[in-house]
Parts: sequence; C-alpha cells; structure tokens
Amino acid sequence: MLQKNKNSPALIRNVFVGILATPTLAMADFLSDGKAQIEVRNYYFNRDFRQPGGSVLSGQSKAEEWGQGFILRAESGYTDGTVKFGIDAIGMAGFKLDSSRDRAGTALFPTADNGESHNEYSKLGVTAKAKVSSTSLKAGALIFRNQMLLSPDGRLLPQMFRGVMLESEEIKGLSIQAAHITDSMPSQSTRWDKMSAVRIGGEAGSYSFYGGDYHLQENSTVGMHYGKLDGIYQQLVANANISIPIQANKFLKFDLRYAVSKEDGAFRDIDNRAFGSMVTYTEGAHSIGIGYQKMFGDDPYPYVANSDAYLVNFIQISDFANVNEQSWQARYDFDLAAKGIPGLKFMMRYVRGDLVDLPGGGRGNEWERDADITYVIQSGVFKNLSLRWRNAKVRSTFGNDIDENRLILQYVVPLF
Repeated sequence: MLQKNKNSPALIRNVFVGILATPTLAMADFLSDGKAQIEVRNYYFNRDFRQPGGSVLSGQSKAEEWGQGFILRAESGYTDGTVKFGIDAIGMAGFKLDSSRDRAGTALFPTADNGESHNEYSKLGVTAKAKVSSTSLKAGALIFRNQMLLSPDGRLLPQMFRGVMLESEEIKGLSIQAAHITDSMPSQSTRWDKMSAVRIGGEAGSYSFYGGDYHLQENSTVGMHYGKLDGIYQQLVANANISIPIQANKFLKFDLRYAVSKEDGAFRDIDNRAFGSMVTYTEGAHSIGIGYQKMFGDDPYPYVANSDAYLVNFIQISDFANVNEQSWQARYDFDLAAKGIPGLKFMMRYVRGDLVDLPGGGRGNEWERDADITYVIQSGVFKNLSLRWRNAKVRSTFGNDIDENRLILQYVVPLF
C-alpha cells in the first residue's frame, strides 16, 4: 500500500495554490528547469553470523534476501518572482525476489508479525520549496547529508525524514543550515516513526539542528553545528576538512571531527565526547588514509536512529562508538582508469577498536575489514549502469562475528 504523508504541512497546499495562480510566464522556469529520473536498483544481501548460536539478537545463522527496487525522483524548477516556489517528489517501490522466514531481517523489506518479509512495499515523499535570493526553505520529505543527519542509502530504498529545512548562502563562502524534524521513515518501512537515539533509546517529539560551514579555500572548510533530540540529548559538533596541494596530482587531506554530547531533559544522564581524524595522501589514482577515533566519557556516541553517524570510523557494519572505545583505520583506494579501465574503482579498509568498557565489566575489542569494487559502464546503451560488490568481515569479543556480501546493480535513466 502506498504510504502517504497524512499530515502534510499546509505550506505544500499553499505552494500548489500559488503556482497555479501565477502567470504563464512565471511558470516557464518551473517547467523548463525541472528534471526527473528513475533509478532501477537490484540488491542481494547476505550476512552470515559466524559465532556459535547465531545472531546475539535473533539467533539466526544468516540473513539473506534479494530484492528489486525502483526510485522515481522529480524536481521542479522555481517560478519567477522575488519569492520563487517549486515542488519535488520521490516515489519508491520495492519487490521481494527471494527470502524466507529464517533468512529475513536484512532491512531490505518490511517484516510482518510472523517474521516474514513483505512481498512488496511502496512509499511517497513530497517536498514543497521556496527560494529568495540565495536562501531556500523546504518542507515535507527530506533527505540529508550533513554533520547532524545523514540519510542512509545502503539498502534497497533510501531513508527519509519529515520536517522543515532552511539553507542560506547569502554571505560568500558561508553556508548556513537549520532544520526541525518531526519523523523518520527507515529504508525498509512505509510509515513515519518518532525520533529516537541509537544505543540511548527514548522517544523524542522532534529533532532540531542549526549551524554553518565556512569555505576557507577550494576543497577546505570548517564547520560548527548544534543539534538537540528533544528530551534525550544535545550535541555540539565541530569539524575541519583541509586539502593541501603538494605537487601536480598530489595532495594531502585532513578530516578532523570533535563532538560533545550530553543529556537534554531528565531522560537520563549522557556523557560522551568523540574525537576523530583521518589523514589521506593522494597521488594520481592512488589514495592511502590513516584514521583515529576515540570515545571519552561514560556513554557511547549518541546519534539519531535510522541515520548514519558522523564518525570517521562509521563504516559498512560497525561504528566503533562504544564506551571508551579507541579505533584505528587504514584505507586504500585505487581508480583503475589509470590502468586503462575507466569506471572501475577499488577500496579496502581495516578498522580495529579496543578498550571498550563492557556493561558487565571488563574490556572488549573488535575489528572490521571492508572491500568495495565498483564498475560503471562509460558508454553505449547501458551507460551509467553500475555494478558493485561490497564485502565485509567483522570479529568481536562482545558482539556478532559477521561475514557479509552485498551485490548491487543500479541503472539511472533520465526522463527529462
């Protein structure tokens, strides 16, 4: 059943009324600057739990499913005038190709009460937008990629949030963002859920954040953001991304992050400080990176449920954000276009974490190794068709031991 926004903001209705009431000339940019595309996504997911007894949560020996997804994205341009209006929409549908009750739980599909995955599901997100000069306002379904909210897109269909977001670039080099989010819709869900926090729990009425990023020079920025999950936690995040050219095709990049998190209200005491750094050297087609991440305080790093964490060691399966945990990362990237194979890229990384304070006492450690190979067809009928294999292995003294493979085929077709 198609999931619709039951409580769409009144702004959406007003935008439609305003657009229809504008002269034909004002509609020109609204139509001509519009674009739409459909993405076809075929996804196979296999997670093998290697420890005796299977998953520590479900007892399953493996989670294995295969699905077909379709994602239609449509974006209008803006009407003419001092205040410009527009509207965007995203429609999604997922279909189960292979699964069983004992292999469900991959987060590719919604799960029924009997533990089986649904055969199909679909959902719709609508976003009204308005723009004045270099300031834009969006209301409705939102997809984020910033320090405070990162909408996951690692399953069959992407994650969405619902709320209002303001972005402004009126001052040269300075980008300001503010948002108020009331609900989230996980990748495998068709309904809006209340906000909560990973590992912390609770249920919040809303999540709000604001902050800005300043561009020091090309490819170098500093940022400061504040976020609050109402009644659960508040968080201040500072970051710097500095790129230093060395010679032609050689440069050094520094990615520094620091976050301070504490409680908001009387839900429970929260004490976490998180530091992360990643130094990457790039020479031509090769990149080598070394990362370090450390948790301080009595609690793990809190972040919004159904969102990715803004951590340098948040990778395919693990986040290395447990109480007191410190972790190191080694990463290598290679673009095989340099070897005459444009479109083929390879990545491998290894992260090890230790000094984890376990709830029952004692210390734990864990490690994860990821490999990612992607090939994008460069020309012909199937231009932009991508094939991707993501492989991961996790071993832990306090959690699941996992071998995982994801095979993803994506094809984006521009409609106009």
